[in-house]
Amino acid sequence: QVQLVESGGGLVQAGDSLRLSCAASGRTVAVDTMGWFRRAPGKEREFVATISWSGGSTRYSNSVKGRFTISRDNAKNTVYLQMNSLKPEDTAVYYCAAGSPGYKSGIGANYDYWGQGTQVTVSS
Repeated sequence: QVQLVESGGGLVQAGDSLRLSCAASGRTVAVDTMGWFRRAPGKEREFVATISWSGGSTRYSNSVKGRFTISRDNAKNTVYLQMNSLKPEDTAVYYCAAGSPGYKSGIGANYDYWGQGTQVTVSS
């Protein structure tokens, strides 16, 4: 089992920045990829970004590319999502996920473990 705990959400204004953290514990050796997903009110869960534990390769959705940066600290078993130039449409609950999704890292169903989520609200 892998446990994930997100933190760092909050209420900000458009144009502001936030950094989300996801601390992983348990059998982290069982997973090779960490991802961030989000769910806005009334919408489907949406892929945001992924990073591999080993090589650090990253992938982003088009909606956040150039504004968000995913990174990891292997020593702390923690993954971060730096969010800059936030927009009201970024408002959502952000979830951290862990798994071994292979090349289908943008699909939430391919992840085995999920955090409880952290709310990000961006006002205009």
